[in-house]
Amino acid sequence: MTHQCGNCGCGGDFGTPAKISDTLVELEIDLVKINVPQGTSLLRAAAMAGIEIPKLCATESLEPFGSCRLCLVQVEGRRGYPASCTTPAEAGMVVKTQTPQLANIRRGVMELYISDHPLDCLMCPANGHCELQTMAGRVGLREVRYGYEGHNHLSLTKDESNPYFSYDPSKCIVCNRCVRACEQIQGTFALTIDGRGFESRVSAGQNQPFLDSECVSCGACVLSCPTATLMEKTLIEHGQTDDHIVTTCAYCGVGCSLVAEVKGDQVVNLFPNKNGHANHGHACVKGRFAWGYANHPDRLTKPMIREKITDPWREASWEQAIQFAADKFKAIQAKYGKNAIGGLVSSRCTNEEDYLVQKLVRAAFGNNNVDTCARVCHSPTGYGLSATFGTSAGTQSFDSVMDADVVMLIGVNPTDGHPVFGSQLKRRLRQGAKLVVVDPREINLVDSAHIKADFHLKLRPGTNVAMANALAHVIVGEGLYDEAFIDQRCDSQEFAKWKDFILDPRHSPEETAAITGVPAEQVRSAARLFASGGNGAIYYGLGVTEHSQGSTMVIAIANLAMATGNIGRPGVGVNPLRGQNNVQGSCDMGAFPHELPGYRHVSNDAARATFEQAWGVELQNEPGLRIPNMFEAAFDGAFKGLYCQGEDIAQSDPNTQHVEAALRAMECIVVQDLFLNETAKFAHVLLPGASFLEKDGTFTNAERRISRVRKVKAPLGGYGDWEATMMLANAMGYPMHYDHPSQIMDEIAALTPTFNGVSYQKLEQMGSIQWPCNDSAPDGTPTMHIDGFVRGKGRFMTTEYVATDEKVTRRFPLILTTGRILSQYNVGAQTRRTKNTAWHPEDILEIHPHDAEERGIVDGDWVGIQSRAGETVLHAKVSSRVQPGVVYTTFHHPFSGANVITTDNSDWATNCPEFKVTAVQVVKVALPSEWQQRYLQFRTAQENFLKRPKASADG
Repeated sequence: MTHQCGNCGCGGDFGTPAKISDTLVELEIDLVKINVPQGTSLLRAAAMAGIEIPKLCATESLEPFGSCRLCLVQVEGRRGYPASCTTPAEAGMVVKTQTPQLANIRRGVMELYISDHPLDCLMCPANGHCELQTMAGRVGLREVRYGYEGHNHLSLTKDESNPYFSYDPSKCIVCNRCVRACEQIQGTFALTIDGRGFESRVSAGQNQPFLDSECVSCGACVLSCPTATLMEKTLIEHGQTDDHIVTTCAYCGVGCSLVAEVKGDQVVNLFPNKNGHANHGHACVKGRFAWGYANHPDRLTKPMIREKITDPWREASWEQAIQFAADKFKAIQAKYGKNAIGGLVSSRCTNEEDYLVQKLVRAAFGNNNVDTCARVCHSPTGYGLSATFGTSAGTQSFDSVMDADVVMLIGVNPTDGHPVFGSQLKRRLRQGAKLVVVDPREINLVDSAHIKADFHLKLRPGTNVAMANALAHVIVGEGLYDEAFIDQRCDSQEFAKWKDFILDPRHSPEETAAITGVPAEQVRSAARLFASGGNGAIYYGLGVTEHSQGSTMVIAIANLAMATGNIGRPGVGVNPLRGQNNVQGSCDMGAFPHELPGYRHVSNDAARATFEQAWGVELQNEPGLRIPNMFEAAFDGAFKGLYCQGEDIAQSDPNTQHVEAALRAMECIVVQDLFLNETAKFAHVLLPGASFLEKDGTFTNAERRISRVRKVKAPLGGYGDWEATMMLANAMGYPMHYDHPSQIMDEIAALTPTFNGVSYQKLEQMGSIQWPCNDSAPDGTPTMHIDGFVRGKGRFMTTEYVATDEKVTRRFPLILTTGRILSQYNVGAQTRRTKNTAWHPEDILEIHPHDAEERGIVDGDWVGIQSRAGETVLHAKVSSRVQPGVVYTTFHHPFSGANVITTDNSDWATNCPEFKVTAVQVVKVALPSEWQQRYLQFRTAQENFLKRPKASADG
């Protein structure tokens, strides 16, 4: 159902999309003269002149269709009554939108619609927000001459299969808006018009229930529906809302702008903001619908404390819990030294919260022992791009892809991991852009509705660098590189070294084919396409960074972009797609043990002096401990305390049994989160976290876009995350005081050069800003490196392929790789507490038919997956999406134990874990693994401790 409050970018629908043209045409509409860009429809031109023409099938988010016949107009000198939505404005036109003839036609058309529509307006959930109802009043319809005695559709059965919206075909007016939204906005083509003439109705798939069809539940069809045919179930249950607040989605790195509709303090609905700069009015199933976790019964709402993890929890006041944690931390430092404690910054928390946690560690704890999950996923991006370009972030806006001629996806699955960008990419591909996919697995974009990749380089996991070198070998060897760009923009000596390196015959596609498994001619053809096909854009994800050569591969990608001159303008660039909502922001805020906010090394005396003066403390000049180092120090007895805000390392980090043993070795773990996650089960202090609906602050998405997060309701636990950090700092003896997160951003801006021009006031004015935002770029920077690289000259670097230590053997003959799925998010703590489990109730193991047959495995079998690190058990899915010798799973369910089998191997430069390459064996089994059985026992005990806590800390 369409939202029409008239604010927040949702109102003022001009009927058809805006046209961009330097040529203006002047015409007259109802005696009003107006100039509009050439190509503008008469419907939109009238709206621009303040004249509203009735419409039902038209909306400015979709191309005009011309089916409803309500928007007919009269044009002087022309016969008939053309539809204003499909008629372009022309110079000198004289148009009338209100005449007796038009009024009669519109009433007649509306009468036909109403004659086959239930007249239950008072009980309809769309009452007051129904376009059909509104237009009936606007055209002056007062009676319907046709009764219901004849054939009609009023008895058609509702489809309630989708957990988030219902489909009532009896209310469908066949305007086609939902079908067009699925095609034009989402790009799934899951809906169609079934039947002909009077029997026409919207159909999902082959007349399937919505849940069983190819529908991905993005909600574009629901938002476009002008009646209650497609309707959010929350609106059906709770009724229409009375207010709305614009905020930012807390799932993936796209950073969609959303509008929360509320009734009192109850959130009833979320829908995409059409003025959102990252998403332009689109969303996915997670952001659009999977927000119910914010009110889930599992939410932590009261602080809890205990001495040992074998003890029941005791309820405590915030003051008691904070003091308990501070006393424990101070006692640990007194006994083991100030470096014996540390903190973890969350990529799911706001910039302001992340900044305060690293400030807490550096100023109140007195060390640099701070790390973040961003290092566990994208730290190679920071290392590789900083070394080659001089800054660690992606180079473009998402909208830049609409100017790309060739897109290369490396180790990324946008339609599952970054679905709104994935939809935008699909639109560009349907317009004719070429696609090269470099991935061990057949992702959806290899072959889906109206899209087929030009090349799928189906390489073996762990051979990315060899593949990149082979592509570069072709580009340089065949003279396809951009010599002028390199001469002007890059270090010539470094290029010469790289050129000699890359032309070595060992990097040729023929030589590397034995390593990658990809035929040489495919590699050569793909390289030629990328180098000579126009604007070339590279997008990559965790399939690049989560390798032992992750940093090397990011450097290799930068080499490819520089060699082909694909940097510094729209349609090109190096674009890392960040997995979580604030991965970019947590890095920007100084969440690494070696870097202060703004990516300045802790050994930089000038940078350190800036923070010392602002914070009033002396800072360490040596890097602190990364998460793996914290674990090793815990085993050695030197690291005993951890503050963990919004992180779940017990599920998300590799070699789970190793992580659990390290957590057990610590004396005080403080976890602040929404739920009793896997790490919280090893905690001594639990502090209730705040959901994104309970936060004020900002997120920074994968395109460096800083967007406001606005509080929709009060935190269930009583305090925001930033307030808890502030309280702990004060209890530790370091004074910290802010009245609002805007003051924290003011401090960030004052101390961080790329953020100097950022403020809440500017964000309110502009909607969002892409950093760098400072005196040199007061309105932000959509495209990086336009005139030159941040480091000056771009630096080519040699990228020697070094095979991973993780080798297949007779004992472990298969390679396990991991990834995400559309309906679930990260460790699943949020999405598993929503109805998204309808699509993915458990993690499964994809295995190729050949490997399955060898092992006697069929769909649905329990299979044991054993590696050098451990063993777990999953259900099998036989699938040709993976190649022989490769198996694949996701990591969204803790019982799956995906990280029980991943190893300690990591990137040589950053310690980013090698999640994507694990040697395993797969066999049929009948029972869960020993680890899974122990996990169930431990989980049950810890959940019982939480369900039956002592009444208070004094009890």
